[in-house]
Amino acid sequence: MIPLPQRGGCICGAFRFRLDEDPVTIYACHCTDCQTETGSACLLAVVVRSDAVTWEGVAPELHPASTPDGRVKDGYRCPSCRGPTGGQSRGEGLEMIEGGTFDDTSWIEPAGHIWVRSAQPWIEIPENALRFEEHPSDADWLEMTRHWKSRST
Repeated sequence: MIPLPQRGGCICGAFRFRLDEDPVTIYACHCTDCQTETGSACLLAVVVRSDAVTWEGVAPELHPASTPDGRVKDGYRCPSCRGPTGGQSRGEGLEMIEGGTFDDTSWIEPAGHIWVRSAQPWIEIPENALRFEEHPSDADWLEMTRHWKSRST
């Protein structure tokens, strides 16, 4: 269990949120798209039930980005500072909040790491975290959810 509620928002503060229940799971994505979008080694994704989040301030805007190979990846950004806030997640009724947008990030520890084949060579993935070389299957997503829940109780 994490301390609740958890709060967060964008860098300018125009967009805020409050999370009122434990996440469904947390993972780190090491794909090159996430590296490029975040300007970092990976994206920390906190997957939450949509109705567990209260959005405050300005509403985030859907910001589709086209990749060179023609794929479109949807994400949400603050309309004021354009800071990333999260995006749609796998499964109906789920959302992804970018881990770095929480005010307190001390509790954010990924249950799994995906696309580790493109992880930076200096990244050390903990032994207790699940590893997926590429995009996880539906069964792998379920395993990652169970792994997070077993660690947070």
